[in-house]
Amino acid sequence: MKTYKLVILPGDGIGPEVMDQAVRLLSQVSSKEGFNLELTTESAGGVAIDQYGHPLPDEILERCKKAHAVLLGAVGGPKWDHLTGELRPESGLLKLRKSLGVFANLRPVSIPDSLAEASPLRTEIAQGTDLLVVRELTGGIYFGEPKGRAGTGVSEEGYNTMRYTAEEIERVTRIAFEWAKKRRGEVTSVDKANVLVVSQLWRDITTKVHREEFPHIKLSHMYVDNVAMQLVLNPKQFDVIVTGNLFGDILSDAAATLGGSLGLLPSASVGGPVGLFEPVHGSAPDIAGEGKANPIAMILSVSMMLDHLGESKAAQAIRTSVQEILATGVRTGDLRREGLQHVNTSKMGGLICERTLALL
Repeated sequence: MKTYKLVILPGDGIGPEVMDQAVRLLSQVSSKEGFNLELTTESAGGVAIDQYGHPLPDEILERCKKAHAVLLGAVGGPKWDHLTGELRPESGLLKLRKSLGVFANLRPVSIPDSLAEASPLRTEIAQGTDLLVVRELTGGIYFGEPKGRAGTGVSEEGYNTMRYTAEEIERVTRIAFEWAKKRRGEVTSVDKANVLVVSQLWRDITTKVHREEFPHIKLSHMYVDNVAMQLVLNPKQFDVIVTGNLFGDILSDAAATLGGSLGLLPSASVGGPVGLFEPVHGSAPDIAGEGKANPIAMILSVSMMLDHLGESKAAQAIRTSVQEILATGVRTGDLRREGLQHVNTSKMGGLICERTLALL
């Protein structure tokens, strides 16, 4: 019987609430499918600052590095906004990503028919959207050197450096092409090659990887400003989008709004020996503890984790159950609409769990 070692980081705000539903589902699915879980729950983010004086203490990081996967709720909140540098809750997340060696962030956006009306786009435009953004996570302008501030007065300047090596581009584009093989076989590589030299390298290396390793996949190149526009005009045209850190940060957040709620969207950070799985949404401290949070993004993050671990049957059952429950008109507060059934966090988690077990 397989055993998976998982570190659970509930985090801050609504993190513990949505994580409770994810762990409940995981425990019952593992029992049904015949694999074991060794769960270790640790503090990260603001709660770790309160407890240990640091958002991700070294001993907790070491436990994460020894796991098969890490599940994270959400971190941060106004309580810790006054902190700076390495003491900010979000700094612990950056430290975790770097230490785990994950370099590709995967954000799927799928809009089933039952949710098309919740999209800020017209129903006929949103309906049928099913795309995956693959964002390079550890390079680019967020990490490039030199960076800093210099000078004084009107001559003071701030500067960052956008850098990518061929190796960094190759490895993330390979992940995008591999995912395209599992999907519709199309990759859109996003850059700004008409202006940026680093984007010219990105385009050249992506084309090389495509030509030498994935010639059967359809590859197209598109400027980032055009992609931003096309996500609003015709999101259904995209299958897999791959791009650098800065562009991916912006585009994945824009794509995340298409379904009408961040509470629906999971993510995975992969590429290293340990995968990191978390919902796209933040800690939402304004509704923490009220049972209003949508657990679906966290639950679908579990589905992505199970896929990563090779438990594809269980992963697919979870995805199917989420779609089927939503199709019945059940909604949490973020998707509440006249004539639909409104439920709290625990009830939504319970319905998905019950349906998943019936499918297995």
